[in-house]
Amino acid sequence: MKNLRGTTFNSFNLDYRILKAVKLLGWKKPTLIQEKFIPLALQGKDIVSRARTGSGKTAAFSIPIIQKILEEKQSSGIQCIRAVVLAPSRELAKQLCDHINSLCQFLTPEIQCVDLVIAEHAVAQRFSLNSNPDIVVSTPSRLLAQLKQNNLSLRETLKYFVVDEADLVLSYGYESEITEIISYLPNNYQAFLTSATMNENVKLLKKLTLHNAVILKIEEAQLPAADQLTQYHISCSEDEKFVILCTLFKLKLIKGKTVIFVDTIDRCFKLKLFLNTFGITVVILNSELPLNSRCHIVQQFNSGLYDTIIASDEISVESPEDRKQSGTIIKLEKKESTASRGIDFNQISNVVNFDFPKTVEEYIHRVGRTARAWNQGTALSFSTKREAKFVSRVKKALTKQYEGEFLKPYRINMEELDGFRYRCLDALRAATTLAVKEARLKEIREEVLKSTKLKSYFVENPRDLQLIRHDRIFKRNRSLKHLKHVPEYIVPKSLRGVPVKTVQNDDSVEDDQKDHLKSNDRITKPSLLQRKRKAYRERCAAKRKADPLESFKSYVNILERKVLLLLLLLILLN
Repeated sequence: MKNLRGTTFNSFNLDYRILKAVKLLGWKKPTLIQEKFIPLALQGKDIVSRARTGSGKTAAFSIPIIQKILEEKQSSGIQCIRAVVLAPSRELAKQLCDHINSLCQFLTPEIQCVDLVIAEHAVAQRFSLNSNPDIVVSTPSRLLAQLKQNNLSLRETLKYFVVDEADLVLSYGYESEITEIISYLPNNYQAFLTSATMNENVKLLKKLTLHNAVILKIEEAQLPAADQLTQYHISCSEDEKFVILCTLFKLKLIKGKTVIFVDTIDRCFKLKLFLNTFGITVVILNSELPLNSRCHIVQQFNSGLYDTIIASDEISVESPEDRKQSGTIIKLEKKESTASRGIDFNQISNVVNFDFPKTVEEYIHRVGRTARAWNQGTALSFSTKREAKFVSRVKKALTKQYEGEFLKPYRINMEELDGFRYRCLDALRAATTLAVKEARLKEIREEVLKSTKLKSYFVENPRDLQLIRHDRIFKRNRSLKHLKHVPEYIVPKSLRGVPVKTVQNDDSVEDDQKDHLKSNDRITKPSLLQRKRKAYRERCAAKRKADPLESFKSYVNILERKVLLLLLLLILLN
């Protein structure tokens, strides 16, 4: 990936304002894909490019498009839509728009780039198109909806058409949308397809959109070299995963910004509850939340507010409203995550596969979040006996690149972690199915209450607001607060003397003292209200004692209904 020919961005004869933006972004030299792609694009060639995640594909097509639009506007001052960039997901569309705008930061208002995904409603989308921006970024469904409503016309003005992550666009079931979008385009335009893999879907899309295209295959490894990316593997039981991960964090053996990948959203919350018990702060990238909330979480993580983020491959593609607007049905041949593909996590030091990826491609895209550009990175993958077959597939697929063993065994003596094991099992028992459902409900509830778009709804329906505000919230087990502290006797002998991670502003001792003082401060006769509450609690306890399982099931069902109702409220009104 490194530039060996001495080519610089100055070699491309770009506008000085683009070069100024490139310098500000800290790009010293073009990557291999940029070195090959940009000259061909400036010559007007249609291009299909295959390069791995993190190789700089986005800048490779963005820079020549911006340069050529500048040249066209100098000869013709007409303001119109000249470029359309399609992405498979809303997160990726937003990040593409942000990326292009960062390259245009010294060109505003001469070059305008608009993201149709940010505008949730059709009216807002139409308003964003009124100024005829030079570049429009969208998902296929959003763009097609606007074309059908005649809110934009591309037949006379479009010059550049880009499909980013082309393999995902078709695997997400967008073939019919792409075919229909092409019917709205002029006969002649320059087209780019970029993809991390070159499969049959990409070849099909190439036939639909390109003419006499140059196929640009960058002969580079699927993952960075072993001296840049260190990959470790731990084979253990399910419970041992939690014990080892907790130990690594508490003993500060994991340093720097970290992304933890799990299989499902429930696993995200279970792992978060578990780590929070030990005072380890993490944030979840929850696909149930609205796009703006998810992007805000990523921005907070990238800015350094959080050091650890838990992401799941259980990610939604588009909202039902998008599909309703374009009149299509969701067809997912293979659901891949925008967490492992597309979402731009900055300066990741570590990737932890808490659940081992089920495919080689998924492993490559997850691990590809770290060791990007010329930075160093570490990947740590856990696997159980059930996941051993997935490990074998990855080893078989990547052995040629590394010419030997690349998944180094991370050696841990579990006997030395017995002190942590007992504590972790206590924390795991507290992270029950009920606790996970409560945590999911709490996050959605908070999002509903923060939503500015739901304020008018709550004005008309104050009862709903009261119910959400005063709904029962799961209370953490105060008896586990001591787990935040790591006594020296449970630290492995080889690591004793190394300062362990402490919790800032830990007031667990003060809280316990305050509770003791409150209970012994003064003894007074219970009031009438207190006696009524006590009687009510005793009646409820008697019912639970009569049939505790039925009581638990009914509460879980209520929680599930609440989660579904709140999600529906977010989707319909946000």
